[in-house]
Amino acid sequence: MTELSETLVVTVTYNEMEMLPRLVEAVFQAAPTVDILVVDDNSPDGTGQWCEEYSKRDPRVRCLQRPGKFGIGSAVAEGLRYAIDHGYRYVMTLDADFSHPPDKIPELLAALQQPSDPPVDVVIGSRYVNGGSIQGWPWYRYLMSWAINTFSRLLLRLPVRDCSGNFRGYRASVLATLNWEEFCSKGYAFFEEILFRLRQEGAQFREIPICFVERRGGHSKMRWQEALSAVGIIVRLAFCGVCRRIRKRKKPR
Repeated sequence: MTELSETLVVTVTYNEMEMLPRLVEAVFQAAPTVDILVVDDNSPDGTGQWCEEYSKRDPRVRCLQRPGKFGIGSAVAEGLRYAIDHGYRYVMTLDADFSHPPDKIPELLAALQQPSDPPVDVVIGSRYVNGGSIQGWPWYRYLMSWAINTFSRLLLRLPVRDCSGNFRGYRASVLATLNWEEFCSKGYAFFEEILFRLRQEGAQFREIPICFVERRGGHSKMRWQEALSAVGIIVRLAFCGVCRRIRKRKKPR
């Protein structure tokens, strides 16, 4: 049996056969000692089958095939829980379409590993801190992203500027403190929700600037309907946060 790495890189796929082989190669070029988990939602283009075949040749790659599309948030959550259940110390997440630069993985991982008091629990590859940028978006994508991030940061009281991106590193031990049954988002709002719930657990955050590049191939999976659904979930989470703070104030000392 091959010894596990202490770091798992999770990527979620649906019809990413065009991009995944190059992504796997790029991740291992940047961080050869990590393992990769591909969570595939029954891609009809053969993405999952390619991953299964590749994993037979390279045990650093693992494939979790789901029977259908159940939402990007639920797929990422399965990957994070896989990392917890299999004893990884750190877990990184990134998109499969090269929107996130794989060569930044060592920098994000170093932020988690660097001794500090308190230690960093979540590191975010951020588009919205000094040095971060976005390439290839039309104006309305900027507007939508700015609005959802500002809305989330204010309502959920999140101490980060990029609340909606998926290029992140987590300390598995802090993920293990979450009650995963409480999560209400299975789609894109998951990225805000997990930050909200981790903040409630006292997690420490750090952002590192990245250049986000619009996907090189395939088609974006984000839709306006999903953005509107995310807004509703964020409002619900904000209400839950207010109720929790009120209950804490009312507790006898």
